[in-house]
Amino acid sequence: MEMVKLTIDGIQVEVPKGTTVLEAARSANIQIPTLCYLKGINEIGACRMCLVEVKGARNLQASCVYPVADGMEVRTNTKKVREARKVNLELILSNHDRKCLTCVRNENCELQALSKQLGVDDIRYDGERIDYAVDELSPSIVRDPNKCILCRRCVAACRNVQGIGAIGATERGFRTTIEPVFGKSLSEVNCVNCGQCIEACPVGALREKDDTERVWDAINNPDLHVIAQTAPAVRVALGEEFGMPIGTRVTGKMVAALRRLGFDRVFDTDFAADLTIMEEGTELLNRLKNNGKLPLITSCSPGWIKYCEHNYPEFLDNLSTCKSPHQMMGAVVKSYYAEKHSIDPAKIFVVSIMPCTAKKFEARRPELSSTGYPDVDAVLTTRELAKMIKQAGIDFVKLEDEEFDPTLGDSTGAGVIFGVTGGVMEAALRTVYELVTGKSIENLEINAVRGLDGVKEVEVPLGDITIKAAVAHGTANARALLEKVKSGEKEYHFIEVMGCPGGCVTGGGQPIVPAQVQMEIDVGKVRAAAIYDEDRSLPIRKSHENPSVKKVYEEYLGEPNSQKAHELLHTHYTPRRKF
Repeated sequence: MEMVKLTIDGIQVEVPKGTTVLEAARSANIQIPTLCYLKGINEIGACRMCLVEVKGARNLQASCVYPVADGMEVRTNTKKVREARKVNLELILSNHDRKCLTCVRNENCELQALSKQLGVDDIRYDGERIDYAVDELSPSIVRDPNKCILCRRCVAACRNVQGIGAIGATERGFRTTIEPVFGKSLSEVNCVNCGQCIEACPVGALREKDDTERVWDAINNPDLHVIAQTAPAVRVALGEEFGMPIGTRVTGKMVAALRRLGFDRVFDTDFAADLTIMEEGTELLNRLKNNGKLPLITSCSPGWIKYCEHNYPEFLDNLSTCKSPHQMMGAVVKSYYAEKHSIDPAKIFVVSIMPCTAKKFEARRPELSSTGYPDVDAVLTTRELAKMIKQAGIDFVKLEDEEFDPTLGDSTGAGVIFGVTGGVMEAALRTVYELVTGKSIENLEINAVRGLDGVKEVEVPLGDITIKAAVAHGTANARALLEKVKSGEKEYHFIEVMGCPGGCVTGGGQPIVPAQVQMEIDVGKVRAAAIYDEDRSLPIRKSHENPSVKKVYEEYLGEPNSQKAHELLHTHYTPRRKF
């Protein structure tokens, strides 16, 4: 590897050729401010916050796109640099809706933090303010153009990472906006509600649809029996909202907090993940045995499902008919649990705590109401749960650990790993292998499906056949994989797709991590490690060994893929217009 030597603020630095000045400065512990920059996603030099002086250059240079050269001399903190950054920031602020105290991103806003860092105490310019309508029609995402700073991070996340392109820049000059085509609402285009645009946004221009008041109203209604269920990825991210290190496991504190909020029962969606494996694993075996439609493609990710409905309707019959775990949980709560405890299902209100904004859309699907009532009544993101905990005055960090309520709160390590890319595949293979062979799987940790490669492949011998499987995360990677299947280049029996890059741990409803922190920490990797730690810590790590799952089948469902199971736990999909 060819190395380049340069000087930054008098410090000699040696970095690989092709490195940007911004990256070189970070290697020397010199922090250059950024706003539009998002590592690996948006590197366009648009905001001009990262300007530096380069000896010999006529003008200041955007360090995020300026490559290093041998012998280069860079100054990052001259008067000229500081004034230029400040002027640029004031110009951005001049056209910004500065209602910071009532903004969802208050105290977690990169624009706000940068203003403080650069000492902006006055704005010397008046921008051409335009009062735009706020788009609130989507069930998942609210778009507020008045807060947009045109950094294009959301555009890059949607187009380059997810391969969707539901939003883009329109008009020019002061009239430039980031919006769907023809000024449509997000609800009218091919948005899959994944929320990656929210995670990318440095300000409050994009946010989730807030359902906290609906949940408070339900909790405070004495006629309702209110149940909370929590997805595995929430427990490795929620602590970040309370100042805890990224990837801290807070399972017990989370349960304790939910009880203090007033929920009547607190269940673990991981139980339903184990249930999903029983149903989906059996579905796979039935398709293999009966020459059914292959490859079988997982259906746990609602963003991926909507993406498939828009772009690959020819693969809808390949999708598993299984509902996603939290929808299965809702269906079981309003049938099995309701009957067992003599509660009218009409008076049960199920709240899903999810790392995902697409789950809000999913919960509204008319197909997901097998009991005559919606399986799930409300979906809260990890961020919304943190908001409620803070509103209630709960000192989250000091809470003593508590356990989930029994039966529907009992789960295995296989259920936990649903939170990471490759987790559904790994959990399914742990169970399918043992059901087919009658032997214990020697190594529970199937490393071939782990990690953050865009597409991963694995082959697992199962008796007379070898299962060929693939894992993709992020819809752009899913597209690449499906195109190879369509062309005949690749053949598989089983495919897992997660709509978000990295899986649920980096879902659109998770705590938002500033771009500067993302330059130092691989957030998805750290949270995934915490998921795998929880898997290893549990006494039971295979779904088919969950005694509570066995109990529900014995007492109510009969067996996996039974008529009763199909009525409650399975669904169908809808082709949608391609934009």
